[in-house]
Amino acid sequence: MAALSFFPFGTSGRIRGGVHPEPRKESTADRPIETAFPLPERLYLSLQQHAGQPAEPVVRVGEKVLRGQLLAAGQGAISAPVHAPTSGVVTDILEYPAAHPSALPTPTLLLEPDGENRWIETCELADPFSLPPEEISTRVGAAGVVGMGGAAFPSAVKLNLGRKTRIQTLLINGGECEPYLTCDDRLMRERAADVVDGILIMLHGLECNQAIVGIEDNKPEAFAAMSAAAAPYGGKVQVQQVPSLYPMGWDKQLIRYFTGKEVPAGGRSADIGVLMHNVATAYAVQQAVRFGRPLVSRIVTVSGSAVSAPRNVEAPIGTLLADLLAFCGHRPEDTASYVMGGPMMGDFLPHPRVPLVKGACGILALSRQEVAASDAKACIRCARCVSACPAGLLPLEMMARIRAGQLESALGYGLKDCISCGSCSYVCPSEIPLVHYFKYASGELVAREQTKHRTEQTKRLAEERQARFERQKREQAALAAQRKAQAQRKTEEAA
Repeated sequence: MAALSFFPFGTSGRIRGGVHPEPRKESTADRPIETAFPLPERLYLSLQQHAGQPAEPVVRVGEKVLRGQLLAAGQGAISAPVHAPTSGVVTDILEYPAAHPSALPTPTLLLEPDGENRWIETCELADPFSLPPEEISTRVGAAGVVGMGGAAFPSAVKLNLGRKTRIQTLLINGGECEPYLTCDDRLMRERAADVVDGILIMLHGLECNQAIVGIEDNKPEAFAAMSAAAAPYGGKVQVQQVPSLYPMGWDKQLIRYFTGKEVPAGGRSADIGVLMHNVATAYAVQQAVRFGRPLVSRIVTVSGSAVSAPRNVEAPIGTLLADLLAFCGHRPEDTASYVMGGPMMGDFLPHPRVPLVKGACGILALSRQEVAASDAKACIRCARCVSACPAGLLPLEMMARIRAGQLESALGYGLKDCISCGSCSYVCPSEIPLVHYFKYASGELVAREQTKHRTEQTKRLAEERQARFERQKREQAALAAQRKAQAQRKTEEAA
């Protein structure tokens, strides 16, 4: 009997789910990166703009700093330092609204630029491939490089993990499947040689011999530029096209497409010999290792119908989104929603007076027509959400249990494997906001876990207190008995 083939149609058979949202990239895709963004009057540098522990300030209020100078050091195993995006004076360390849907205040350094934009002394490295592999991770970590595709996970941690697990393939995500966003597309078109150089540096740091760059087939110019830049390296860096499909940039989707392997539930891609980074992360690694430049700026797409002159802007980290929008001709009166990132997986913000962070790839000012919402209707059990889910889940079953308050039961249907991509909501003919249910349930379960942890901790502290009280009581009783015995002996001796 013939063996079963799970991927009978070549790589196309390895794509699970996905949708085709309207791209809306034409307004920025053919415009060069704007590098002449004027320095703002103030920069707000969040100490928590990466996964893991917040950075700890190492400068004082009133201290003068240079561009690239360390302002806050990373704390713990998973963290990232923060550096000065320009020269100026640290005028405050305060609580300021975060670039998050809640806009809750987080510890933030306030930097007032002096207009001189003077760099710290940097050391250009002619041959980074002469460094020991572990030194690559050290320099990347010291430069504060994090995942630039949105996750903002410290890149040095991933590089160390990849080297220790001996990965076979470095996968570079150049898909940029979210609507509106074109910052990675422009980066690959304009700085392809630097991106490929960064990929080669990462390969050296990982002690790995193969990298694959996946670029969606709706970016022919980026594909041509990256192919030409990679050509001299004899197949070490392979540039390949992938179908234009959302969420093609999801790591598990790309890994399945190129390798046919599945990342195990609850596992990591390194478990199957693959590590994935974004093209912008590769560029940041190249700048850090070859030129000694910390991550102090990033290219971001500013777009949406409420923006008169949408474009990709290279801006300092800590710039208020309001300043970036104003630079691109923002019309506040036409704005219904602000989004940091893309419209599918990005964060909807209450206002734009929050700072640009390392993982922000887009800033959108959307009109009412772009975010028009309709009333949800009853589920008709069409299963379109099941077909669209790239994680192979059953969104309708999860929603039914969440609506019934059975959150633990929803876990059995893969709630923890949901990536909140929004594909299910996008295709739902009843316009049910499925992904909102899943985000709510995930947050509620985290809150319950935290409450349970606090309750258990309180119970443990109470038990320890009671045990300590009982122990003291026994010790006091024993001491009293000892004193009574001593007194009795003295009385008998005296008699």
